[in-house]
Amino acid sequence: MGSFSVWHWLIVLVIVMLVFGTKKIGNMGSDLGKAVKGFKDGVKGEEDRVAGAPPTVADKATIDVEAKEKNRS
Repeated sequence: MGSFSVWHWLIVLVIVMLVFGTKKIGNMGSDLGKAVKGFKDGVKGEEDRVAGAPPTVADKATIDVEAKEKNRS
């Protein structure tokens, strides 16, 4: 009556997969991974700011641009 055996965990896993579906479980895992990565980047960025280093860019696909208005003559 102590801990669960491997068979107990397999049965629980099958029931969870039947209830939620594999796609939803995969999405939850992906979202959790992104949240953990964001948290680590935030902590690392805070350490850089304390040390005086420039902040790190979390998303390298983003380009910072300045929009200018075109004069019509």
